[in-house]
Amino acid sequence: MVKFVTTNPGKIHEAREYLDSPVEQLDFDYPERQAEDLATVAAHGARAAYRHAGEPVIVDDSGLTIDALDGFPGPYSSYVEEKLGIERVWQLAKEESNRSASFRAVVAYCDGGSFEATPEPVDTDRRGDDLGTSERDSATTDQQVAEDEQLPVRLFEGVAPGKIVAPRGDGGFGFDPIFEFDGQTYAEMSTEEKNAISHRGRALAKFADWYAQR
Repeated sequence: MVKFVTTNPGKIHEAREYLDSPVEQLDFDYPERQAEDLATVAAHGARAAYRHAGEPVIVDDSGLTIDALDGFPGPYSSYVEEKLGIERVWQLAKEESNRSASFRAVVAYCDGGSFEATPEPVDTDRRGDDLGTSERDSATTDQQVAEDEQLPVRLFEGVAPGKIVAPRGDGGFGFDPIFEFDGQTYAEMSTEEKNAISHRGRALAKFADWYAQR
């Protein structure tokens, strides 16, 4: 069994479509590390969730990357969507001749065991400096933080390429109305259609293949 750390039941349903092993929801508000890449955020969350649960966990982090904006908003997608809204992001992108973009997801797995971990970006100068108060409570010294970072984590990335368009569709959430894949925005797709080609689904499929061999 694996615990999926999320407050979104839809993610649990999506994960169960790919995994043969049981998947259960774990509602744990882990402190999110501020970083410029999804892998660092997901890996840090997986380690924190494993410390909390003491059993195999997966954590996912995802974001919209716009090529002409140097990958913005990326790991800051939720914050940008909340503060700026999709219409203002569309206004930024519409001025560019290249509107290509991708939704990216990283699924991070940690079980406290020993396996070949995925190399991660490491910023040793900031180690421990960007942890929130609650995280310092569980990793209070540089040595403890360093030991946490020795926990093996396996990362699986999924990418759905597309382009930014004027908002269309009433479904989905977040940036779905301005992200078009193969002629439809995510917001114009049914849940089943979106899950079949989604960035998270692609990452989960890779994880499922690997996990089946564990």
